[in-house]
Amino acid sequence: MAFGTWCLSGFKPPTRNGIGPSCVGLPAGQWPTLLDFLTERFPNVSRQTWLERMARGDVVREQGGLVTPELASQPPYPAHQRIYYYREVPFEAPIPFDEVVLFEDAHLIVVDKPHFLPVVPSGGYLTETVLVRLKKKLGLDDLVPIHRIDRDTAGLVMFSKQPATRAAYCGLFSQHAVRKTYEAIAPWRDDLVFPLTRQSRIKEAGHFMLQHEVPGPVNAITHIDVLEVRGNLARYQLKPITGQRHQLRVHMLSLGLPLQGDGLYPTLTPEGQMDHTKPLRLLAKELVFVDPVSGEARQFSSARALSFC
Repeated sequence: MAFGTWCLSGFKPPTRNGIGPSCVGLPAGQWPTLLDFLTERFPNVSRQTWLERMARGDVVREQGGLVTPELASQPPYPAHQRIYYYREVPFEAPIPFDEVVLFEDAHLIVVDKPHFLPVVPSGGYLTETVLVRLKKKLGLDDLVPIHRIDRDTAGLVMFSKQPATRAAYCGLFSQHAVRKTYEAIAPWRDDLVFPLTRQSRIKEAGHFMLQHEVPGPVNAITHIDVLEVRGNLARYQLKPITGQRHQLRVHMLSLGLPLQGDGLYPTLTPEGQMDHTKPLRLLAKELVFVDPVSGEARQFSSARALSFC
């Protein structure tokens, strides 16, 4: 059977056990077969693994119908199409911390996330993520995060339940209409005058996990104040105006105030050396906005607190 003979319009691969299918486009190219393309496109996934996925029915065409091992192994290569596949992680260590749902209505879910738990699947994390856990618990296949916080950061994350109203909630963040407040534990410096505002330009630092400040037009702004001082440490209030990746961590480091427990700044900790007893002392504490659907004023606060030790 050739790829061109499949024609089931409107097909949408289902969510399986909370895990939605990943999608890959098939560009024009000289690959003899689909299997050749997939093994080149995903060098960490062997041909045998792809064949096993196909044999289980885990690879599907955009228009519907299974990609079988026989079909993927024979010419022609089906350019300008898309396929869906169900991602898997060979071994995913359980994360022994639970997310808490603080609020839910017909459109929105607000979650209080623990440290160490990613918001969405990425890299070696799949089922141990807030998104997949919620989909499984609540049976909400259309659930999507409206914004994200780092795996290492604890606190508030909002999810959209309805595709029809999703753009309105996403617009809150793109239009900077959400007041976000974080708390952090970092060294105390009595030579700095607070409150202060850090403004700089942040770009990738030559490593996909790291950011740094560079000369140029400002793209990152954070208001910083002190809430409490204990010896050589302090609890800071951080209010980001912009949303650059790792903005709070980079701005605090630039002031000589690296966050306690930070495995990225100033020193990158090798993967696999995570210590659950030493979390990053950064908490997404509060979200304040006007609900674009109901018109109500919304204010959500994390019940979590940061430890000084």
